[in-house]
Amino acid sequence: MEFHMKLPRNKREFALFMIIISVVSVNIIAPLITFFEVGFHLYIWVDTLKVIPFIWVTVIALVLFTYKPAEWLTSRIVREGDSFGVHILINILISVLLMSIFLTVIGTWIGNRQISLEPILKFFYKWPRNFSISFFVEACIAQPVARLVILKLHQHQDLQKQSRRMNYPGIGQ
Repeated sequence: MEFHMKLPRNKREFALFMIIISVVSVNIIAPLITFFEVGFHLYIWVDTLKVIPFIWVTVIALVLFTYKPAEWLTSRIVREGDSFGVHILINILISVLLMSIFLTVIGTWIGNRQISLEPILKFFYKWPRNFSISFFVEACIAQPVARLVILKLHQHQDLQKQSRRMNYPGIGQ
C-alpha cells in the first residue's frame, strides 16, 4: 500500500517527485558542502546561490542518468517481501552513492567556475563528507517531503474518484 500511495504512479508524478527532491536537496546540500569547504559566511552563501541553478540542471541530468542503474542495484539487494522502508533506504543509499561520486567532481567544477584536476586529486578526501551530507539530506529531509506531497496528492485523487462514484454511480468503474 505504501508503494502505491507514497511513490509516483506516472511520468507526471515522477517529474513532480524529482523536482521536489532536487530543489530541496540542491538548496541544502550545495551551501552546506560549500560552507565546509570555504567557511560559514554570508557572502559565501550568496555566491553559492548564484551557481545553484547550474548545479540543479546537473542534478536533474544525473538523476535521469543514474535512475536505471540505481533501480537495478536496489533490486539486487532487496527482496520482494522486504518493507517499504528497506526498499526506500537502499534506493536512497545507492542513488546518493552514484550521484555523489559524479557531483564531488562536477559540483566543484561548477562552484569554482573552472575545470581542474583538484576535485579528482582530492576526491577521496572530499567524497566521504559529501556523501554523508547528501545521504542525510536525502533520507531525512528531501525524500520524506516529496513522499508526503505524493501521498497527499494520491489521497486527494482517491477522494475525488470516490466522490465521483458516489455522485454518479456506474462512472469510473
